[in-house]
Amino acid sequence: MHTDTERCVRAVQSKDDRFDGWFFTAVLTTRIYCRPSCPAVPPKVENMTFYPSAAACQQAGFRACKRCRPDTSPGSPEWNARADTVARAMRLIGDGIVDREGVPGLAARLGYSTRQIERQLNAELGAGPLALARAQRAQTARVLIETTAVPMAEIAFAAGFASIRTFNDTIREVFALTPGELRTRAARRTSGSNGFPHTPGVISLRLPYRAPLNPDNLFGHLAATAVPGVEEWRDGAYRRTLRLPHGHGIVALAPRPDHIACRLFLTDSRDLRIAISRCRWLLDLDADPVAVDDQLRTDPTLAPLVDKGPGRRVPRTVDAAEFAVRAVLGQQVSTAAARTHAARLVTAHGEPIEDPEGGLTHLFPGPEALAQLDPESLALPRSRRTTLTTLIGALADGSLQLGIDSDWDAARAQLHALPGFGPWTVEVIAMRALGDPDAFLPGDLGMRRAAAGLGLPATPAALTAHAAAWRPWRAYAVQYLWATEDHPINYLPA
Repeated sequence: MHTDTERCVRAVQSKDDRFDGWFFTAVLTTRIYCRPSCPAVPPKVENMTFYPSAAACQQAGFRACKRCRPDTSPGSPEWNARADTVARAMRLIGDGIVDREGVPGLAARLGYSTRQIERQLNAELGAGPLALARAQRAQTARVLIETTAVPMAEIAFAAGFASIRTFNDTIREVFALTPGELRTRAARRTSGSNGFPHTPGVISLRLPYRAPLNPDNLFGHLAATAVPGVEEWRDGAYRRTLRLPHGHGIVALAPRPDHIACRLFLTDSRDLRIAISRCRWLLDLDADPVAVDDQLRTDPTLAPLVDKGPGRRVPRTVDAAEFAVRAVLGQQVSTAAARTHAARLVTAHGEPIEDPEGGLTHLFPGPEALAQLDPESLALPRSRRTTLTTLIGALADGSLQLGIDSDWDAARAQLHALPGFGPWTVEVIAMRALGDPDAFLPGDLGMRRAAAGLGLPATPAALTAHAAAWRPWRAYAVQYLWATEDHPINYLPA
């Protein structure tokens, strides 16, 4: 969008927050960059230039605005909605792959050479992978500086910096303030509590999102399908355990009027940025609900559903392999039965953890641990056991890799090739584990009932043909159709 100068200028002059994160405005006279909704007086048109990322602005020598704080705007929805190499690279960078494995690791995950990845990112985003990762480290550091009392030395390493000196230099360069000055300014304009009690060793922060956000189906789905020991709804928050690169964590997420309150306990602070990224992915916080809802409203049947509860998100997962296993366990059984099957796996094969603030007891077992299970111990039909053990074997030996960087079409083809994987299982994994915004479940029982009740075609083929007008947001249409049923997944727990 940053190449459409006329449209960008209109967004800046109207202070339209719908475009925050889509592009950034750099002011040539002040050498400052802003989000489109910056409350300051808009600069003259001839002094504006536009960039697709904060990293590109920083690389061009611009500093972040101290009023609108453009680095804290929600992430670009483009990287969630697109399936090409650049979008997959951005999702991986957000998940910390460059910090853990460097640019060669990023390139290897995408199947390209380092030079090809750097060329593609520079061509589209105006910055290479190292600059993009540096911008995200700076953003994470600012959140910690302004919202916690964590010592600066700990913040430096938690945000992914290799040294305190690099941390100090980057903060001064990006924000034109020292870390201490950032904390002092934040203390003067304190924005209040997240609503969670303070506990030493726990980090509380706010996760921004684009309004509107309807929490009913989002948190309702996560709570209704929660696996005992791994997930729970407690004191108005969805809580779950997290398996992370350097250790494990526990997160509590609670909806608030203008943000998601996030409370994190981590065994290793180096996992902080990755944990935040996975929580944002889980709750689909970087979606553009205005664009989605505007498209779905063009169908007269969906329009009343959208108007009644706009801003529905797609509930996702923090671990694609975990969700794939749970999807198989949920084949042709009730939500309660699927939870029971998953809980048995967790008890038998999950890694025990301690939760001083709730009832969480285990990490969900990874493919390597599940590969040791005895199929005869599973209270499943023999064909379902074969489906599950084949999936686990493919995940454990690496022949099937599922994640935010997956090529959606290639992953679908691999899943379809496994025994017992029909359209429903493949599409629900594509929707919730891989993040394809156009994944569609025309054969789902709830979808068929909702379609019939609304006068839409009820057969999978006819419903798919009708849903062509909903593309590329059919996964969101599924959420609106599911919401017509009286089911716990559609209600925010009390």
